[in-house]
Amino acid sequence: MARDEERRLRALEQPIVGGLPDVPGIGTAMRLTPQLGTHLRGLADQLLVDPFPGATISRGQREMLATAVSAANDCFFCMDSHAAHATAVLEHEGGTEAIPLLEALKVGSSEGFDPKMQALLHIARTVRANARQLTAGDTEAACAAGATDADVQLAVLIAAAFSMYNRIVDGFRARTAPSVEVYSQRAAEIAESGYSAPAPAPAKS
Repeated sequence: MARDEERRLRALEQPIVGGLPDVPGIGTAMRLTPQLGTHLRGLADQLLVDPFPGATISRGQREMLATAVSAANDCFFCMDSHAAHATAVLEHEGGTEAIPLLEALKVGSSEGFDPKMQALLHIARTVRANARQLTAGDTEAACAAGATDADVQLAVLIAAAFSMYNRIVDGFRARTAPSVEVYSQRAAEIAESGYSAPAPAPAKS
């Protein structure tokens, strides 16, 4: 099934867990309790926004790892939202030449990426599927391609954390969008201020 058609069908699904806040995607978990929202946003900031000692990969590349893991987990909300976040961050950082590569990530490809990112994408996808299948050879290959130990640590951490986020969203069948355009406003806010600046509350009718 084409990704656009699958996205449209996902948007028609209703949550299968009762008592959820009426917001899309991971926002359902973030608004279950104030503390949960604080911790989920804070984790995203630690892995995707804040300086990570010894890391050389950019914010945009970290968002790309999150996009790749979410795509491999078939979580459309997280895949599309983090691709939008990556786009906004890359525009903010001046790395727009990498934006077209996001479509490759959505279909599980690493084509077009440099060897370091290809190795980190391999690590992230391996951890997502079965962390015990990650080998010392995988991490050594990433370091040989220019990754630092901290870059490898981030790839593992992002893979683990976003597998959790993905499973929350799809376990709830939280609402997702029929098109990717809806993520652009929030993406711009995140590029500017990170995740711990909460999204505005939905307008009351």
